[in-house]
Formats: sequence, structure tokens, C-alpha cells
Amino acid sequence: MEDTISFGVNDEPPSTILTEPDPHSEAGFVVTSPTFRLHKRRNTSTPPIRELTPSPQNLKSTQVISHRSQSFRSLFYAEATDEQWVDWRWQLRNRIRDLKGIERILKLSVSELSALKRQGIYLPVGITPYYASLLEPNNPDQPLRRTVLTTENEYLVTPDEADDPLGENGHSPVPGIIHRYPDRVLFLTTGFCAVYCRYCTRSRAVGNNKGAEYTFDINQWNNAIEYIKNNTAIRDVVISGGDPLTLSDDKIEYLLSRLREIPHVEMLRLGTKVPIVLPQRITPELTKMLQKYHPLWMSIHVTHPDELTPEVKMACERLANAGMPLGSQTVLLKGINDNVDTMKDLVHGLLKFRVRPYYLYQCDPVRGSSHFRTSVDKGIEIIQGLRGHTSGYAVPHYVVDAPGGGGKIPLLPDYFVGRDGNDVILKNYENKLYRYTDPEGQLGREADQFDIRDLLS
Repeated sequence: MEDTISFGVNDEPPSTILTEPDPHSEAGFVVTSPTFRLHKRRNTSTPPIRELTPSPQNLKSTQVISHRSQSFRSLFYAEATDEQWVDWRWQLRNRIRDLKGIERILKLSVSELSALKRQGIYLPVGITPYYASLLEPNNPDQPLRRTVLTTENEYLVTPDEADDPLGENGHSPVPGIIHRYPDRVLFLTTGFCAVYCRYCTRSRAVGNNKGAEYTFDINQWNNAIEYIKNNTAIRDVVISGGDPLTLSDDKIEYLLSRLREIPHVEMLRLGTKVPIVLPQRITPELTKMLQKYHPLWMSIHVTHPDELTPEVKMACERLANAGMPLGSQTVLLKGINDNVDTMKDLVHGLLKFRVRPYYLYQCDPVRGSSHFRTSVDKGIEIIQGLRGHTSGYAVPHYVVDAPGGGGKIPLLPDYFVGRDGNDVILKNYENKLYRYTDPEGQLGREADQFDIRDLLS
């Protein structure tokens, strides 16, 4: 019997920007298969947390609510119980998505107010109550606030920007699949995110934006799975979206189980920001299910050390304890994380949360993002400020995702200086020069040589 799955009415793509799909709903979800059976802010000390006693009806395990979350909830969601606040579905149902909701918790700048009044032309706004608790109500320049709240800067479009700057549409053989590299594909599972980042590369396709190219349904999923099954060179599938962890456990398990049935698929990866913006989603039930599909890796999108809260710590620990290698992906953003001290705090904090800093991305030239983009020099400067000055595990790969579909291109400071006969001349993190004897090497021999002895004198 063929695998079948049906989504409930709440999972259908909406027809207008005023409504969104409810991918976390369990309603109407059915699976039939012969082989598959469903069964801060930065502080010097850790903020106080509240441990909740397990409830047989609502809470199946201990959760935490940080002091900051408690204070925010008492001000703006006083009617919400502990059980509701730590329920990820409650968090999604109560996302802040319009001007009225945002004005209730933030004092808006002129730029924010103007942009929100015409919200919907590009990427909509969506903020979970939990993540809203991290925003400073009177500071429009706060790094976290700038990443999730629209401003008039989004309506300034430069000539180098595009809706699809990475040329993903041109590398999509079937809807929902991006096949840019020979042995791996990107599987777009949904157009829904818990929180919408204002610099999103895929803003054209998420949040049910007007003109979005992608719709997401089970037929698309099955066609994408068939494409992977029929292309035996594919050994690595990156599951992304939108955010796949906004889907229900049953839907995620359906997809993972189908992909695990394909013999040549060796590795599955989940790309998500949910552990950062909706840590309540990382439940023991979810991690118990995920660990059945190893080797399963997770790339977590994290931007700033203020995101590393007690709730996020618990989420990362649960994932790590379930055997998932965790890596971070960070976009370099002007005025948000574009200095060595902030980045060092972030990568050190991630390691303490058992997350390995993996990629530092140059911000893609997506429409309306020029106010976020730094120079490439700034990225090199940050890597220079990390390499040698902290643990090697704390230093991410700095990459530019080449516009037009060129893929990720790593960039490094110039540690290779030149060649002097059989010696290569190298520069360390202190800018001191060293010789390494390399008689058989060709690096630097054919290049135009300057008198390197001037540097060594």
C-alpha cells in the first residue's frame, strides 16, 4: 500500500496575507504505510529560573521560565498559566503579528511605525511572546529588536539586490527542492516560521508573502522525495523551509522516515531557528522521536549573545543529549553582531550550550537588506579577532554565498604571505612571520614574487 498523508484544513496554504497556515496543528493528519507506524540580555550571572513541576495533564516534563520571561508575562500575558506559556502551540497561536499587538509592548520609532502601517508588501512580521520578552521596549536600536521588527529601510532597494539573490529558483528541479551541489539537496518543507527575520534570504517564499513562489503540501513532499530517491548521487538532505520544527511531531516523523528509507541518503540535517525563538518546542517527546533517525544533525540559526537564555540552554541540552551534533549558523549584520567582542561572546556562549559555531555568513543581497550588510573586510576582521585568540572550536567558517547560485565560498585572512626558495612564509594571529620548509610545494612559486626578505628583515 502506498504511503499516504493528509493535512488538515489548518495546514492548507492561506489565500491572503492576513492568515497563515497552522502547521503545528495535529488535526486531520493521517499516515498509512506498510513499513511506517506512528506510535537577555547578557548578564554576569545566570538569571533566576522557575522550575515547573510536571503536570499529568499539560506538562510531561520539567520546563524552565526565566526571570525575564516571568516579568514580561506578568505585564502583558497575565492571564496565561505556566502550562500555557511553556506550550509551544500556545506560543505560536499568540504570536504578535500586527501594529496593535506590537504597540502594546513596544514604543515604536517613526521608522518602525511607518513600516508597520504598510506591512505586507514584503515579509510580514511575526514574533512569539517568548522572543518578544527579549526585546527592549524603548530602544529601537537594540540588536534583537532590529532583526525582527520592520523599518522603512526595508523599502530601500539597491541595484545589486534581488528577490532570489542566490538563484535558488534556477536550481530547483522540482518544487521544494534546491539542488545546487552534486551530493546534497535542500528540502523546503514549509513556508512558515515562528519568527520572521528581517534579512531572510527566502523572504520571497515564507510567511505567505504576496507573490511567494512556493506552496507546501503532501503532494509536493512526495514528489520531492521521489526526486531524491531517483538521484542516487544525493547522500545528504538538508531539511529547511521556513522552519521544519514548526511542524507537528507526526509530520516531521513522516518526512524523516520516508527519507531514511532511501538507501543512498546517508545524512539528514535540520536547519532551524526554533531552539532560539521558540525553545518550548524542543520537548522530550520531540527529541525522543528525532533520535530514531540518526545520523541526524542540526544547524541552529543564532544571531546575538542576548538570545542565549536559560530556555535556550535547556532546548540545546535536550537536543545534544538526544545525540544530535549541533552547529550554529550566524548572519553577519551591521550594528547587530559586527564586532569581535559581540561575536566572541556569542561563540563562547554557544560552546557552553554544546553548539559548535559552524558558519558566519555574509548577509545576502536580498531585497531591502542593505542596512544590514557589512563590508567583507568586516567579516575578515572578525575571523582575525577570533583565530588564535580563542579556542579553534569557537571559530566559524566565514563564507559568502555567491549571488546567482555559485554556492558558499569561504574567506580567510591572508595567513600565507609568500615563498622564499623552499620555504613558505606564514603569518600567525599576532602578525608575526614564520618559515615552514616546503621543498616539494608549488604554492607561491609561479606567482609574481616580491622581495620577501624585506618583510623578514
